Amino acid sequence: MLDPADPQLVVDSRTLHVSWLPADPDGVAALVPPGLRPRADRQVFMNQYVVDDAAQTSGFGAYSLTYLGVALVGVDAPGGTSPGGWWTHYVTSSPRQRDYAAARGAPAVLGRTTIDLRGDLLVAETVADGVSVIRTRARVGHTGHEVRSGHHRYFTIHGGELLSGVYPFISEPVTPFEIESVEFLDPSHPAYALRPENPLLIPWAFYAPRTSFAYPGGLSRYPGDPTPVGSPGAGTPIP
Repeated sequence: MLDPADPQLVVDSRTLHVSWLPADPDGVAALVPPGLRPRADRQVFMNQYVVDDAAQTSGFGAYSLTYLGVALVGVDAPGGTSPGGWWTHYVTSSPRQRDYAAARGAPAVLGRTTIDLRGDLLVAETVADGVSVIRTRARVGHTGHEVRSGHHRYFTIHGGELLSGVYPFISEPVTPFEIESVEFLDPSHPAYALRPENPLLIPWAFYAPRTSFAYPGGLSRYPGDPTPVGSPGAGTPIP
């Protein structure tokens, strides 16, 4: 088992990252624990990605993953351009990666994610417990000279403590790019609470055939139930 205190690096993953406004804003808000506040518009985010080869990771091996969550207020990632997020669902194909993430508080379960690109049509699908849960369709172009870089900040709970992690990334998005649909296929699955409203409203989205990122070497304890929620640097580092 990987030590959850160790950092891990992933390079050149195929990544579809998208955000939407939900059909059930109150249901989405109810998923956020005390101490954190969802945005007023209850914005939801999702990342569906595939790591094709073990050589692209420092220890995870090849795997696929989908995570979903709720965007937050007052806890932006460093730089202030990306809101912090609370992970609500985390579906990975790798038992090793699942155990590593779960030890950091992620709600990790086994499943698989596929990203199929035929011509300009991209279809990303997430399967959990043998059932298709989410299917995303997008029209995509090609990478150019644009490179996006920065940090994401995600929150989890482990051992009864609220934890904050900052994840650096570098991504090469395609243009043109357009989300056609985000379908939640199983009304009985807990993730259905995050389904988008109709018509689909997308605050932001991108597809990148090459996205690199790191899991940080340490997490920070975040103060419980702050009023208001603290600054991005708040918390006590965990050795």
